[in-house]
Amino acid sequence: MKIAVRVKLLPASVYEPDALAATLRSCNRAATWVSETAHAKGLFRRNALQQAVYYEVKDTFDLAARPAVRVIKKVVDAYATLKANIKAGNLGSQEVKRRQRAETKPIVFREDAAQPYDDRILTWNLDQRTVSIWTVTGRLKGIPFVGSERALELLASRSGESDLMMREGMFFLIATIDVSEPLAYEPDGFLGVDLGIVNIATTSDGRIMSGRRVSRYRRHHRDVRKKLRTKRTKSAKRRLKRLRGREARYTTQRNHIIAKKLVHTAERTSRGIGLEDLSGIRQRVTARKVQRSRLHSWAFAQLGAFVEYKARRVGVPVVFVDPRNTSRQCSECRHTHRTNRVSQARFACRSCGAVLHADHGGTSLLERS
Repeated sequence: MKIAVRVKLLPASVYEPDALAATLRSCNRAATWVSETAHAKGLFRRNALQQAVYYEVKDTFDLAARPAVRVIKKVVDAYATLKANIKAGNLGSQEVKRRQRAETKPIVFREDAAQPYDDRILTWNLDQRTVSIWTVTGRLKGIPFVGSERALELLASRSGESDLMMREGMFFLIATIDVSEPLAYEPDGFLGVDLGIVNIATTSDGRIMSGRRVSRYRRHHRDVRKKLRTKRTKSAKRRLKRLRGREARYTTQRNHIIAKKLVHTAERTSRGIGLEDLSGIRQRVTARKVQRSRLHSWAFAQLGAFVEYKARRVGVPVVFVDPRNTSRQCSECRHTHRTNRVSQARFACRSCGAVLHADHGGTSLLERS
């Protein structure tokens, strides 16, 4: 299986950061121009698009041969990803509508968006922990990089492209790593996991991983952003810029922690993991206006992806189960009715009288499915 490892570049001289930033600007301006050409001419296949724009991209944006090829491929991949996401329904209803409208316009790339590199224009020296990288001002050699010990170990298995990215004035390389994937064992039952907003994950063992901390963090950042926007001063804008992405990073960290706990529990007890398949839930659910923000910021897909790849790395089988009626069906007698769900946390069966935590009842059904 393939995973991504991030390391931080440490440019030594003053001009090296400027050269890297200029390279990203030039490549992304070229990508936007290629995107406009592809959209206007309907050329979304790599070979046809490359024949149409290759020489002009090189001459107009001062790119070498390989960077020009990587720019064209980035544009083709962006359109393919956009089309696949809309077709698969992996986006919220508002996001689907926005991107469907965007299909009538060419994709525009941010000037600091990540740029892919192949081994011809990016060379890794793992012994000295340096890289040699192509830029629009010439090749930069011997740039040091740092990362966690685990990341540096995994770089020995690096293969394929690496992406140069810039965040808040710092430069990073994202490398693709091939990791051996053990065969999934025969599970001795399944650990049912109910996903939610109030409780991010509830297991069939009765363990509840609350979403209160994430909700408080989001609410705090929402209030701070609102307050800073009303001030409209230069210092407020600088503060907003520093806060950018912090909420998303916090949510990602919490999902990593929860996914690791779920996989560890399943591995320790020789069980598989049963997850709800929530694809397209934002299109199916009708939320009140006050609930829309929480619904559309719910990172259930990210958590599911984290659980799946962490489980694959240790051989834990994962199955995705249709979540239909799991919040309404009694885990004791299988009686299904919408009034069984008394509140967000309380389930009371109208048939057998069983009373239990609503999310825990749903996990019992996932465990048996």
